[in-house]
Amino acid sequence: MTSTPPLNALRVFETVVRAGSFSAAADELCVTQSAISHQIHALEAWFGAKLFDREGRRPLPLPHAVDLAASLSVALADIRAACRRARESGMSQPLVIAAIPSVAVCWLIPRLARFRAVHPEIDLRIIYAVHGQSIDFQDVHLAFVFSRGVPELPGVAATRFLPGISAPVCSPQLAARLGDAPTPAEIVALGLLHDSDLSGWRAWFDRAGLGDREVPPGTVFEDFNLMRAAALSGQGVALCPEAMIRPDLEAGHLVRLSGIQVLEDCGYYILSGARADRAGTDARDFLDWALGERG
Repeated sequence: MTSTPPLNALRVFETVVRAGSFSAAADELCVTQSAISHQIHALEAWFGAKLFDREGRRPLPLPHAVDLAASLSVALADIRAACRRARESGMSQPLVIAAIPSVAVCWLIPRLARFRAVHPEIDLRIIYAVHGQSIDFQDVHLAFVFSRGVPELPGVAATRFLPGISAPVCSPQLAARLGDAPTPAEIVALGLLHDSDLSGWRAWFDRAGLGDREVPPGTVFEDFNLMRAAALSGQGVALCPEAMIRPDLEAGHLVRLSGIQVLEDCGYYILSGARADRAGTDARDFLDWALGERG
């Protein structure tokens, strides 16, 4: 037996225990289940002891194997972190900006040319952030998110960016069916568009004095940009944050139908974690630029 353990087999073993099965580990590592079994047998041969109880339908890690996997998980995480630091210090890295789709499409991308004009030396990488899902700030420098209240995440600073106050809007063609001061009931009669669920319109109904009425289902869109496109094409009334659709309103592509608004306690925030601190002036320059562009 060699004094150095088979490192690739150890990585495979840790993945099997963490993922819960040979097949799940094979999927994660993009190899065949047979390859996983071969690595585990090689590791057991090196140890001269079994690592799994194979009596049942699925191999189960023995107690000493569970302890080994836990130690390996910590060690592999340390290795990944060390490699990331070495990579970042050894070569120029782009500033990674994560943004939820509404901010990315409606606010950020239309303004990127202005940022490049001011900071041509900073390379950017723009990726999507998914609302409601955690962001890995080991890979992301700054993130645009939408939140009810200030986001509170360990080791992450939150800067308020734009308000989330929302009001009903629709296309001019659809609005032409209404008078100059439409009632809430007349607005609802045009048909409603929903962003993810009916909760926004439920709050608007309560504020507009329609609390005794059921919110019509309408079409539900899993992405704000899809709902915005439907509103622009005249398919119904959407409850939209003015901060995201201000250009549409100013250009006359959308019309605000009511002064009744909701979601005053919601807002868009820019989050920055430890990687932003390591990026130094690049992250600070982007944050200052974004805050200055709010208008």
